[in-house]
Amino acid sequence: MAQNRTAPFAPFEWMIAWRYLRARRAEGGVSVMTWISLIGITLAVFALIATLSVRSGFRAEFVDTILGANAHVTIYQLGEVAENGQIDRSISDYTEMAAAVAQVPGVTRAAPLVRQQVMANKGQSNAGVEVFGIAAEDLRTIPRIAHSENATGDINRFDEGIAIGVGVARTLGVNVGDRIKLISPNGVKTAFGTSPRVNAYEVVYIFEAGRYDIDRTRAYLPLAEAQSFFNREGLADELEVMVEEPEDVDRLTIPLLQAAGDRAQVWTWRDASGSFLNALDIEDRVMFVILSVLVLIAAMNIVSGLIMLVKNKGRDIGILRTMGLTEGSVLRVFFICGAFTGIIGTVMGVILGCLFALYVDQIFAVVNYLSGGTAWDASIRGIYFLPAKLQMGDVLSAVGLSLGLSFVVTIFPARRAARMNPVEALRYE
Repeated sequence: MAQNRTAPFAPFEWMIAWRYLRARRAEGGVSVMTWISLIGITLAVFALIATLSVRSGFRAEFVDTILGANAHVTIYQLGEVAENGQIDRSISDYTEMAAAVAQVPGVTRAAPLVRQQVMANKGQSNAGVEVFGIAAEDLRTIPRIAHSENATGDINRFDEGIAIGVGVARTLGVNVGDRIKLISPNGVKTAFGTSPRVNAYEVVYIFEAGRYDIDRTRAYLPLAEAQSFFNREGLADELEVMVEEPEDVDRLTIPLLQAAGDRAQVWTWRDASGSFLNALDIEDRVMFVILSVLVLIAAMNIVSGLIMLVKNKGRDIGILRTMGLTEGSVLRVFFICGAFTGIIGTVMGVILGCLFALYVDQIFAVVNYLSGGTAWDASIRGIYFLPAKLQMGDVLSAVGLSLGLSFVVTIFPARRAARMNPVEALRYE
């Protein structure tokens, strides 16, 4: 007569597994091991999601500050040896070149720049700054400069003065309406040589781009004023090009070179920051591997708990087998015990990780306060806060890794319980 087989994961299998998970201390302390496994899985998943969200946020913030305050593509001129023996990269036909580059499909604008380094001064305070000479209408199209959340002053008055970063303003101790001096060593040419040129400008706009190095060193002058100050009348140093899809900028390299002329050279934002982004990608993979090991270690606690459970429940397993319980049912009972711990721990870890990513600003504010304001140094990390970006792919990766490891490691002690000989289990009972 054929033996009736129960459906997998029948209600009675869940009932037996639930009773085993609630075992008391007198029955071997299995409940304590269950709690240890649960907490381990929870913390491991939380750490994985928190790290992945911070990694995604940091990369997104870094790229956003690059694309929001810098040229997506910079076009230079191939240098020529001047009469004084120096390499001259000046662009004389910058108006025609900018017009031709702007016609390339995918380019949103092309702006000529004069770019030089000078000393800024106010009273006894000095700061080295990099001056960008740019037209007012072009400055208004730079998102992180023209639409800075913490900006002060009026960008519409740009033609009347100078725009500086908040770091420069802090170093010099100036506010909107104050006047600062720009001192250029390559100034007025006289019969006795070149004397430094000093001009004073009113600060009409103070911006915060979100990058410490930009806010600490950058200033903008109207293009015509910059050409006059740096003896660049009728010349530009480079073209600043903005494109519609910065992530796909490499495909525009050839069209831009063709439009800019034979002596043009192209330098994209990927060329400027590619090494740092590659370092971030390598760090991402290393951190994921390390945290995956932590999840594996936490999952191994499930194994030790199940082995202890199987050892303590040997008599019960023998009785259940003699009553007709199949090996498959025994395996599923103990698989449920381990998998249930992994599922609950994963769910709790996901909740904690998501809450951390969503409230990272408030959490970090408390940490920064307790550490006396030294938990985050913008001069080292480049940005002013700890970013976190919660992405579905990161959460799913953490969930898949945790559940996968929990299910896999559970199979081995569950198979040991299923293959236990009922006669041997009951021999000394």
